[in-house]
Amino acid sequence: MPDKIKNTIDKFSPNEVFTVSDFPKTAKSPKGVSKILNDLVAEGILRKLSKGRFYKPETGKFGELSPDTYQTVKDLLVQDGKLIGYITGYSVFNDLELTTQVSAVLQIGMRREKKALMRGTYRISFIRQENSITKENIPLLRLLDCLRFFKNIPDTTPDKACQRLLYLLSELDEQQVAKTKKLALKYTPQTIALLGAMFETINPQEDTESLFKKLSPITVYKLVYLT
Repeated sequence: MPDKIKNTIDKFSPNEVFTVSDFPKTAKSPKGVSKILNDLVAEGILRKLSKGRFYKPETGKFGELSPDTYQTVKDLLVQDGKLIGYITGYSVFNDLELTTQVSAVLQIGMRREKKALMRGTYRISFIRQENSITKENIPLLRLLDCLRFFKNIPDTTPDKACQRLLYLLSELDEQQVAKTKKLALKYTPQTIALLGAMFETINPQEDTESLFKKLSPITVYKLVYLT
């Protein structure tokens, strides 16, 4: 069995995270597989990301590399082949060039809230997402999350963040704009108000009536930036 396991491990890419369940031919003895994997960790052949999750280390120019963000949390994003979560928050702030700061906190949007957990060097927290999580929705949900957590974007100014978000929203096509407005209706009033204001800035003729109807006409929203 050890040889079969090593042959399977050889097929994994460096820093690709795997578990006992990725060894189907040895599914009848998962405890035995787990012991062998842990022994390989002790020998320095494998690394353990967290309980039951292993990877083959990759060495770069400046030393050993860790699994990327997706590999670190992929089991929290897909279940039985279905999307159940998506990476958002601080990672997306950086990906969308809203900040250059890299955070040790990973945030995941999900339909159900979960307790925060540690995995490797990351603290993983969960954000409740009321909308359906689909491949098509995720880029738009990430943009809306940036509006929702606008005040939490680190190492920037409100003007810079607004300018960048205006540019990203202006890149959406007509169908995406309509979809974004629909998805926004399940977000906070502040998010809806900010989205409406930005769409009207991009296009003064933009129809934002559906967004306006979700807001109290007497409430004023201020972009107070906390640092």
